[in-house]
Amino acid sequence: MTLSRRYLEEGQMRALYVAAVAEDRALTDEQLSASLTATLAKKPKGAGWWVFGYGSLLWNPLFPIAEARAGIVYGLHRRFCLRSLASRGTPDQPGLVLALEPGGACQGVVYRLPSPLALDELHLLWRREMVVAAYHPRWIQVHSGDRRITALTFVVRRDHVQYARLSHEEETVVIAQACGAFGSSCDYLMRTRAALASHGIVDRYLEQLARDVQRRQLACAAPVVSDVK
Repeated sequence: MTLSRRYLEEGQMRALYVAAVAEDRALTDEQLSASLTATLAKKPKGAGWWVFGYGSLLWNPLFPIAEARAGIVYGLHRRFCLRSLASRGTPDQPGLVLALEPGGACQGVVYRLPSPLALDELHLLWRREMVVAAYHPRWIQVHSGDRRITALTFVVRRDHVQYARLSHEEETVVIAQACGAFGSSCDYLMRTRAALASHGIVDRYLEQLARDVQRRQLACAAPVVSDVK
């Protein structure tokens, strides 16, 4: 199954997590609306309707795009540090998805929403990204060429139960194996790499993960040769 606008419009993302985990782990529409309202109250004066994509938004944004620009954010970096219990894994075999953590820098793509549609589109985005409140929505500065753009993005909550600080080897094992309602963690990784490459961006962390994940999958798929004669 592929995540779609209709899926979000019908509230199925919440239903997916309620079925996989527990009802009290997924925010209600009222709670999501309150979270969005609080975030909009902090929107810097003069800021446009920009969203910074660093993971699945790069290859499946699901919102109309008025403009897209490659850019870099300083003080945050991309990492597979959020356990996925439904979309890219299960409660029995959690997967991993990308989130932003403090430190370093992150190259991605900043998208401008059409102003007349922005509020409605952000409500859908909240149903997607904030379903289990695993992120802090933040207004950040994105450097794109000679421009500095104020954009909205999602930074992981390190106090969230699904936050995971794993070693490279542990990340490799999880991503090589886990699969959920929207596909595998490996597929998520490869799609992100391809989307970044289409904008001329190569992320060394993702490249190393991809090589090691593929190596592990090949090793696990290799037939066992017995030395018994």
